[in-house]
Amino acid sequence: MLAGLYLSYGIVMVWLHPQFIYPFGSDRFDAPGWTQSVVTDRNIAMAVSEGDDPAAVLFFMGNGGALAYFTYTLEAHVNAGRTIAAMEYPGGGGIPGKPSEVGLKADALAAFDWLDARHDGPIIVHGYSMGTGLAQHVAANREVAAIILDAPYVKMCELMTHRSLLPACFLPGVQKWNSAALVPHLRSPVLIQHGTVDQLIPISNGERLAAIMRDAGLQVTFHAVQGATHNNLAGQAGYRDRIDAFLTDVVE
Repeated sequence: MLAGLYLSYGIVMVWLHPQFIYPFGSDRFDAPGWTQSVVTDRNIAMAVSEGDDPAAVLFFMGNGGALAYFTYTLEAHVNAGRTIAAMEYPGGGGIPGKPSEVGLKADALAAFDWLDARHDGPIIVHGYSMGTGLAQHVAANREVAAIILDAPYVKMCELMTHRSLLPACFLPGVQKWNSAALVPHLRSPVLIQHGTVDQLIPISNGERLAAIMRDAGLQVTFHAVQGATHNNLAGQAGYRDRIDAFLTDVVE
């Protein structure tokens, strides 16, 4: 009987798990100085702030799913004068559609190609939380100048396993979000910032991912941000300075 109940629980959780991965908010992004448009044949919603710096940033937010929740991160690049293009996710922020790992990764590549076609300088990918998987996916399949990861995971399915008590990484139909599998295909220098008291994605994930990257021969700068949680990392003192210093060193 217990085995049957556990099996039934597993089936239900596989069916429901996208709701836990993508609990997107409905708040629309409306910030001065930004333009928003729908681009490419995939109808991707992009928000863009133009800057004077030669470098541009392609930003992928976390699974809050609405850019309105990531203003600290966006301002870190805007205040530095960089052009920043941020991909909005279907199903959040008033954007129509239904998110999935396959769909978001395809959108991310199309967003990069769109930005690359309109920007002559180097492009940096920057991901926060769930968006770190998209940033790495783009960097594994396109030429990028640098990779910035805030609160990354090694495998999202490992986090699911911890919370659900199910072997999520081995269950069919589960969206795995395996960042470790992308590492052999990365070539660019990496900056990782991770809060020491992050309860959603423990800092051990960022430390493990940095170790995997270093073992693969990548240049990795890792910062453990003391006292930072998952949601206030970008608001901590030194967050912007560390990004600026990293990009000054690695982007010509």
